[in-house]
Amino acid sequence: MSFTLAIVGRPNVGKSTLFNRLVGKRLALVDDQPGVTRDLREGAARLGPLKFTILDTAGLENATDDSLPGRMRRLTERAVAEADACLFLIDARAGVLPDDEVFADILRRNAGHVILGANKAEGRAAEAGLIEAFSLGLGDPLALSAEHGEGMAELATVLAPLIEAKDAEIEAEAEAAAVTNVDVVDGEDGEIQITPSRPLQIAVVGRPNAGKSTLINKLIGEERLLTGPEAGITRDSISIPFEWQGTPVRIHDTAGMRKRAKVQEKLERLSVSDGLRAIKFAEVVVVLLDAAIPFEQQDLRIADLAEREGRAVVVAVNKWDAERHKQEKLAELREAFERLLPQLRGAPLVTVSAKTGRGLDRLHDAILRSYEVWNRRVPTAKLNRWLTGMLEAHPPPAPGGRRIRLRYATQAKTRPPGFVVMCSHPDKLPESYKRYLVNGLRGDFDMPGTPVRLTFRGQGDKNPYKDKKKSTPSRLRKHLGKKPLN
Repeated sequence: MSFTLAIVGRPNVGKSTLFNRLVGKRLALVDDQPGVTRDLREGAARLGPLKFTILDTAGLENATDDSLPGRMRRLTERAVAEADACLFLIDARAGVLPDDEVFADILRRNAGHVILGANKAEGRAAEAGLIEAFSLGLGDPLALSAEHGEGMAELATVLAPLIEAKDAEIEAEAEAAAVTNVDVVDGEDGEIQITPSRPLQIAVVGRPNAGKSTLINKLIGEERLLTGPEAGITRDSISIPFEWQGTPVRIHDTAGMRKRAKVQEKLERLSVSDGLRAIKFAEVVVVLLDAAIPFEQQDLRIADLAEREGRAVVVAVNKWDAERHKQEKLAELREAFERLLPQLRGAPLVTVSAKTGRGLDRLHDAILRSYEVWNRRVPTAKLNRWLTGMLEAHPPPAPGGRRIRLRYATQAKTRPPGFVVMCSHPDKLPESYKRYLVNGLRGDFDMPGTPVRLTFRGQGDKNPYKDKKKSTPSRLRKHLGKKPLN
């Protein structure tokens, strides 16, 4: 494990802004409203030649009960205990506040190493706050500006010896393990198990309070994400890498998506945009429903969005442990699924309980099965034999007496499967016949539930350079324009 630095401090002192600067991209939501960050966000940071892991934490609240601020504080305190060092940020313009003094005392007692940073230190307005920071008893404060990048060299100077010491510790542990551990773990039947270098990208999406964070906490085996009875606790997309039953995955927890008409606050709009971005970059999207109120209008919109983005989709019905009439309810769910989401007909429908962990094995298998179908490739010869059979069973119509000829088909891409059919008059082919071919592809090549892209092209569509004149490259024109040497 690499060196880990946790950024801690009161709400709205610039922790997420500094996190984004150190990871080199906008991963954490940033807003003037305090308390935007509620979960632990992990990122790979780089500061000059230094590489380390950084944790963005929720703002330290002066609450210790079971309220939302109290649960946020406990999550942050756990990050402090696990990190190799803490960067304690204060707002240099606001100066040292009473809460800063309380949290400085907590860090002195619980953190292994504390670095004091006075953020927003640009300009004269911050000079008094920098002087006050010495009273916290955490050493000389670093004058930082996360927004403008000031003080990063000084931060690197402080971190360098800590990271070097951690790297030396890791190297010593590795040498000791190499001497004592000589066992080799093989797979079944003596085959060596090969771990994929790139983890499977999974996004968990759904309405607020469907249990997304609870589900992910159960999967990773720790309370990494903040949960509770309040709807809308998660505000931004949190990415967590882990190994799930031998499968390396990176799972994304997203904010609950409400109807667009109800999304009015700027922060919630940012949260929804972050969730939509997670869907676009995912490979498998798990649409999580509440068993008590499944397939509401917003659930259908979210599932349809994942299908239109071309993602493999798995529908998971959560809180199944509270359902009393399971068989009758399951039959109702399957009927509603087929009727309300015909574009995902055949996609896996899994019942789970994020609270008890039941059904998570089935969810794992359904995700891997959907991912395999999403990557499926059909040989061209087999595809054209299929096309001939489909044409014989149901020839295309002849609008206006002009017969449409489907000449041949080929698969152009995977992820999701995309096919191209060369034909005459592609613009005249009705949508009903296109659906007939798409449903045939899904059924005959065992691709249930996955988005299938079917494109029809005419003979004139195949050469985009047909009517363009040839041009002589500029370098060659210059060469030809020179006079020959005598």
